[in-house]
Amino acid sequence: MRAMILAAGHGKRMRPLTDHLPKPLLKVAGKPLIVWHIEHLKQAGIREIVINMGWKGWKLPETLGDGSRWGVCLQYSDEQQSGPLETAGGIRKALPLLGEAPFIVVNGDIWCDYPFTRLRLADNDLAHLVLINNPEHHPAGDFGLCDTRVTLHSLPRYTFSGIGCYRAELFLNLSAEKMALAPLLQEAIQQHQASGEHYNGEWRDIGTPQRLQQLNNELTQDHR
Repeated sequence: MRAMILAAGHGKRMRPLTDHLPKPLLKVAGKPLIVWHIEHLKQAGIREIVINMGWKGWKLPETLGDGSRWGVCLQYSDEQQSGPLETAGGIRKALPLLGEAPFIVVNGDIWCDYPFTRLRLADNDLAHLVLINNPEHHPAGDFGLCDTRVTLHSLPRYTFSGIGCYRAELFLNLSAEKMALAPLLQEAIQQHQASGEHYNGEWRDIGTPQRLQQLNNELTQDHR
């Protein structure tokens, strides 16, 4: 199985930290956010990883190289000329690098301890989503969960973690290069082709400098 780390966003809410740096390269406990993902994916046996790049994207391969220092192979999907294609558009552009088998996608601006070995996609499904308890900044949630099926309206509602496993067919027929992921997920859910799970472990959306600093303080304290 291959994986993709989404790293093309501008990270405007993180300014001024992202004025000259892609958000996934911001450090927490002395390590770039994206490196935490690379290491966790490697621990799960995933060695082929695609990273899309947009804002200041050239700094990603400059910093990470080909991934050999972590025992993985990194490839890059370049959105610097086109501009950010949003999540679904970015995945669609990267499909030639992701292969024909189901693949993992994880947001580059989150921090979590989710065990990627748990991700599975049933033969008839197009997506498997990892859902979490609603954080304070997103109290309404995104989706419901009935046993292992993701729903649009059932309660309680959970927040999509930014971690999922997908089949390429979900993205092949996009009508535009730039497109968000939510409409595709909603369609797959309506067609009963989206499974899910509730994860109750550590997960953080690193959306503001304050959240980054809080996580950094906690991880630094843990390693003393």
